[in-house]
Amino acid sequence: METKEPQPELVGRGNRDGAQLFREWFEGLTATAEQGGQAAYVFVMGSLNEILKTFDLPVVFPEINSLQTAVRRVAHEYLDEAEDLGYSPDICGYVKADVALQHRGGVHPMGRVPKPSLAVLTNACNTYIKWGEIWERMYQCPVFTMDIPGTRQAGQASRPGERDFENDRRYVEAQLRELIVLCEKVTGRAFDIDKLREIMRHANAMSAGWKRVIELNRSRPSLFNALTDGTIYLGVANGFRGTETGARYFRELVEEMEFKAEHKIGTLTDEKHRLVFVGVPCYPIFRRFNELFTQWGGTFVNSTYLWFASGGTNLGHQYDLSRPLESLAEGVLISVRDAMDSMFHHDRMLEDILEPFHVDGIIYHPIKSCRTVSTGLADSRRHLSRRVPVDSLFIESDLMDKRVVSEAQMKNRIDAFFEGLNSRREREKAARVSYSGDSWHTERA
Repeated sequence: METKEPQPELVGRGNRDGAQLFREWFEGLTATAEQGGQAAYVFVMGSLNEILKTFDLPVVFPEINSLQTAVRRVAHEYLDEAEDLGYSPDICGYVKADVALQHRGGVHPMGRVPKPSLAVLTNACNTYIKWGEIWERMYQCPVFTMDIPGTRQAGQASRPGERDFENDRRYVEAQLRELIVLCEKVTGRAFDIDKLREIMRHANAMSAGWKRVIELNRSRPSLFNALTDGTIYLGVANGFRGTETGARYFRELVEEMEFKAEHKIGTLTDEKHRLVFVGVPCYPIFRRFNELFTQWGGTFVNSTYLWFASGGTNLGHQYDLSRPLESLAEGVLISVRDAMDSMFHHDRMLEDILEPFHVDGIIYHPIKSCRTVSTGLADSRRHLSRRVPVDSLFIESDLMDKRVVSEAQMKNRIDAFFEGLNSRREREKAARVSYSGDSWHTERA
């Protein structure tokens, strides 16, 4: 049987193409800003991209804009400017960076961001509501808030066909129809149901691909790092949702990951510890933050961030194109609800993935800027530890503000965590040595 040799142009393609698409996306936003074109401001948890793309509205993700200022090490300039304008140091760093960006006329490290002609938000995050009010005051633009019913009964979600679910779905569908009317008014264009079907078809392909990519990371060694590589994939999943480009990207990403799985090509040459990340990454020292784990042979095989920051795309939900608006309402309800559950009920989700992903430890990362993500993490960690025997680490910093990021303190905590993991592994290895009759034997690990 002939063995295929690894293809250098295939391995790493997702990162290369994703970075290029990201640059092209910002170039498109810059062109829109310079030409004075229309744009819609949206959020990752419920972007309603399918509707907005039907009206050819470029989408702006303020969360992504803000995190990019941190990754590019200029966030402090934006934060200082917003605080000089009277915004408290205690509120969301994403909001403050965006406020400063608006006061700079949209100037951003990756180009220029256009002004909003329309803002669309959901109740998935309480900050979204107040953030939208800022744009409304600045630009007198219409702000449309989608009220998405969350999971009830201690995380037990209703299902399609059940009375509660169908009532919620009809409620969401009525709001979608209101959004369509607003988009027609803002753009002066008529709604095209066939164009919506085409966009939803591309969204189906992307969702299926994203779900498959995450599942493939059960492989040993892991195929991608959910913290670093995953952030690139998330950028494409949000910015290019509902487009042929986005669908093609994820089809090719699946091809790359399947190839890597077949050839046992891991993200680390020496994988020792498989980790799950809970929360939002530390962007001010993004590369170094990841190195604090990889230098111990630790890699992130999954992350709650891949779930809620994809707006539920990770579920692989498929729209029924024969009834587009009804199915879109169903998909929005399921995906945004799952995104919220990924923040508030993640202990159940974590328990489900520990065994199939061969997880050695969980990293909890609460941040100063975001109480929505961080509140309750300590209780969640304690609750999960009582149910399953898994090592975990609790470290605090921020997603934007380098003033509250102490690399030295984090390194001490992380080093101690891995020393504990290694010590436990050695004890377990020694415990496999047992006495049988009059001789010792060693069981295979």
